[in-house]
Amino acid sequence: MFGRLFTRILATTAVVFGLSHAATADAGEMRLGMTTWVGYGPMFLARDKGFFKENGLDVDLQIIEDAALYMAAIAAGKLDGNASTIDEIMKYRSPDFCFKSVVALDDSHGGDGVLVQKDVNSLADLKGKAVGMNEGSVSQFWFNILLKREGMTESDLEITNMTADDAAAAFIAGQIPAAVTWEPHLTLVRTKDQGKVLIDSAETPGLIVDVVALTCDYIDKNPKDVEAFVKGLYKAVEFIKTNPKEAYAVMAKGVGGYLEKPEDFAEAAKGVRFYDQARNVEFFGTPDKGEAADLIKLGGEIWGGFQKLKMNVDYDSLVDTRFLQPQ
Repeated sequence: MFGRLFTRILATTAVVFGLSHAATADAGEMRLGMTTWVGYGPMFLARDKGFFKENGLDVDLQIIEDAALYMAAIAAGKLDGNASTIDEIMKYRSPDFCFKSVVALDDSHGGDGVLVQKDVNSLADLKGKAVGMNEGSVSQFWFNILLKREGMTESDLEITNMTADDAAAAFIAGQIPAAVTWEPHLTLVRTKDQGKVLIDSAETPGLIVDVVALTCDYIDKNPKDVEAFVKGLYKAVEFIKTNPKEAYAVMAKGVGGYLEKPEDFAEAAKGVRFYDQARNVEFFGTPDKGEAADLIKLGGEIWGGFQKLKMNVDYDSLVDTRFLQPQ
């Protein structure tokens, strides 16, 4: 599995850095990097159904299975932005690397969870036990929010650093008593009755939120293109509501990877909530009130506590709401 992933990373890196792709930042073009994730499906739907194109925008979507690689490509001017969770991009924001979220895509609504043995009924029951988790990832961010709510910290546990996939595999193999991971591992544990899901993200809506972030330079120079992107994205989300079967087929083909089958994509989509215009406006709220402001504050507390931030990242330095209600 690692070999295939590494090969894919190398291939996509070559694309990003111009070895097999010579995209330029011409007007009417936007280049975005992202990992394979069901929540990014609406962008592929908008691209392949022509919703971006009808507003005069070509969108180049590149799958890159490593946040550090696509963020490096953005910093180098090879990409205009990315799709990622809010907490993830906070770690890269700096005085010299300016980018802002312009629209939210989805939130994890059951797609992430904590796997435990059957006799564990609370996070407190895990004190002193090993927990497999990908340090520095959204899994660590989310898990630390859960711990904070219970008056706990990572020091109450024995954190074993591993990928979300490896953590799930180790848990299922009985090598560790708990794991923070995501689908399809949660469903596998439930169906095979190999432990249980203590808590999943359906119980914590609005904490794992994916956004599209663009460089400040791109936003300033291409406001019409940003508006066209948001319009196309909103149209795609509405299309999913009215034509789910067709939408899942198009998104599965576009996203590919482990989601390439429409039935698998449809199943994975049960664990996310796609954001339409109304939900975007509700989520972003205002700098001093709203879910986004609260989430960014949490990100500052958690990632700041782990010394992961390069600057004090607040709402105004990470969010641009001008395009949420396109004309």
